[in-house]
Order: sequence, then C-alpha cells, then structure tokens
Amino acid sequence: MSRKRLDLTLAFLRSLDRTASAQDVSELLLRLLGRFGIEHALAGTLPVVGAKPRQQYEHALLDAMPADWKTRYLSRGYLFRDATVRHLGGANAPFAWSEIAEQYREDPAALQVMHEAGEHGLRHGVTVPLLTLDGQLAGFSFSGARVEVSPEDLGTLQLVATYAFAQLVLLRSEAGAEIRLSPREREVLQWVAEGKTSWEIGEILAISSKGVEHHLRTTRTKLGTLNSAQSVAVALRRGLIS
Repeated sequence: MSRKRLDLTLAFLRSLDRTASAQDVSELLLRLLGRFGIEHALAGTLPVVGAKPRQQYEHALLDAMPADWKTRYLSRGYLFRDATVRHLGGANAPFAWSEIAEQYREDPAALQVMHEAGEHGLRHGVTVPLLTLDGQLAGFSFSGARVEVSPEDLGTLQLVATYAFAQLVLLRSEAGAEIRLSPREREVLQWVAEGKTSWEIGEILAISSKGVEHHLRTTRTKLGTLNSAQSVAVALRRGLIS
C-alpha cells in the first residue's frame, strides 16, 4: 500500500471512530470513495431465502441506494435473483460485478436485475464479502454509473469496507436500547411510509398539519434521523412500523 493510500485509509479510520450513525458512515464512505466513481453503498447480512421484504430490509446496516431502485428491488423480490448476492455465497475475495456477468448470461432473471440496476445508475459495482463474528454471511457493495477500482485499490476498498462494517455493527448494537414512539407518532410515521403528505395525514387523523409536523419532529429526535424518509427507513428496520 502506497504512503498516500495508507494516509487516506488511516484518516478514514480515525474519522470512522467519530461517526454516530449509519448516515455518518455512509457520508464518510462516499466522500472517500467518490474518486473511484462510487456513488452508492449497501451493507448488511444475508437473510434466509424466502424472507419477506420487511425482513430483508432489517438485515441492512447501511443503505445508501437510490430510493426508486430500493422500492423496485424489494417489491419484486430481486434479492434472491440478484447475481451479486448469489455469487457472494461462494466468494472469499472482493469481486467486480462485470467479472461475474458472464457466469449468469444464461440466467434471464439475473440478467434482468443487472439490466434494471444499470438503468437506475448502478451500472458498475464491487462487492466485498464479509463474515460477522457469529459466522453470518454479509456483504458490502459499492456502485455507481462508472466505477473504476484498480487491483491495487481493491485491497484498500476491502480494508475500508471491513472496518466500516464493524462500526455499523457497533452502532446498531448501541442503538439497541428500546425506542418508544407514542401511538400518535407511530400513526403519523406509518402514513408517511404510505406516501401521504402532512396535510393528508392531518385530514385522516383529524389534527392540524402543524400537529403532524410536531410529531415528525419528535420522531426524528427519538430516532436520531435527519428527515422523514430516513425516519421511515429506521422505523421499518427496527419494526416500529410495518
């Protein structure tokens, strides 16, 4: 590893220690890896085959993927047809998505997922296989419209992914303390998850739009989130809403 690359990696690790949420880790990673063309990241353990969308999402420790692609991916059950996920099970080293495309050229379902991912800005990517301390298979995927990672940089990416994953596990563990949302906060967030505006939620619950915004603010405080979309994602992951 060159001195410059080592310095960048050490700076990342020092910054990683100061992160307080998966959002912090995500922003730090994308800043560091942007020079490779990496725009999106996803990390988590692999759910059992046949797990429902909500159960699949609960396995994500970090989700910095395009929202429209995530919605399509989960609703259409792409996880178990995804070539990168299927390849992850037998991989012991990082791999570029382009390297495995040839293996699935006779698999229409896998090719469809790859094609649609490209249409959503995930044309190229690299996946790093990982294992948790209790032996669970996990992965860290980095992607973008044009990702270029040299063989020399692949080792750096693997090291960064390994440390970032460990921090995400630690943050999830620290956040394990029970978060209590009031019944009204749950109701409001559930309607947000279903695409309703503050005005529409107010009409449904017979409260003012300001009342709705108040509940969203208190929810963000409790969940440690920055906006309603992130609140919904965290609440779904923690089973606070369905």
